[in-house]
Amino acid sequence: MPEILVLYYSRGGSVARLARQIARGIGEVEGMQARLRTLPPVAAVTQTAQPPEPEAGAPYVEKSDLAECAGLLLGSPTRFGNMAAPVKHFLDTLGAEWASGTLVGKPAAVFTSTATMHGGQESTLLTMLVPLLHHGCVIAGIPFTEPALGTTRSGGTPYGASHVAGAHDHPEPSDDETQLARALGRRVADLARRLHP
Repeated sequence: MPEILVLYYSRGGSVARLARQIARGIGEVEGMQARLRTLPPVAAVTQTAQPPEPEAGAPYVEKSDLAECAGLLLGSPTRFGNMAAPVKHFLDTLGAEWASGTLVGKPAAVFTSTATMHGGQESTLLTMLVPLLHHGCVIAGIPFTEPALGTTRSGGTPYGASHVAGAHDHPEPSDDETQLARALGRRVADLARRLHP
């Protein structure tokens, strides 16, 4: 069964929860399933290597996951209007995959979480899309035919799924954020099924 890679870095749990909702949306498309993977943290000075598997949650990504997937959803918390360092670091290591066209023609989308309403969600999503365009991905967003996009009072944009965690770092997505995350998962899975029957 074709798999859509849902790859993310999550520090406070918000992005991980969005990833699980996206995975649920993927599973709603007949013949498609999600493959959840996460990224390890990075540091300016490495003192000890990361364990081969995280203590909890999805396993760490391997580059073979990119080759084996039929589509990609990439998630990151927002850091000053941009993706977090672990996501950028991973993307920076994909020169061989770029040269060989590993992701060419595969549908892709992005998702994020911020602490505030104006914390840079849209700029983060847009900057995450740029490397995916260089890899030849077919970019998918959330169209305004999704009713929750017009009613959300927190996260959710046409550029990708998002969540506003708030000042108290509430990791659980709102109903609208959940609906939009699932819709994005369905959209990428449906595109993958149509592009690669």
